[in-house]
Amino acid sequence: QVQLVESGGGLVQAGGSLRLSCAASGIPFSIYTMGWYRQAPGKQREFVASIGSVGTTNYADSVKARFTISKNNALNTVYLQMNSLKPEDTAVYYCRAWGLSNYWGQGTQVTVSS
Repeated sequence: QVQLVESGGGLVQAGGSLRLSCAASGIPFSIYTMGWYRQAPGKQREFVASIGSVGTTNYADSVKARFTISKNNALNTVYLQMNSLKPEDTAVYYCRAWGLSNYWGQGTQVTVSS
């Protein structure tokens, strides 16, 4: 059974930082591409960042230079370090794993106050 469990969300003031984690089980983690998406109220889910099996990273323009995605294959965990947070970063953040199949986590709320 595949599970993606996000953690680390919360309430933070603008300019602050948070680190999200996503622990994966039931998949060959090291060969999957892992990513983060977000969905703000009334908006479509959007891509935030991804990291490939060999560590190649991609970021949405809106988060470049502020967010960093990384992973620990030994722990089957992907991280999203978010710095210089802005109110417009407020959203539910979802972890995604794709490769042989496509999986989503349940999401974690991030709220940035102005």
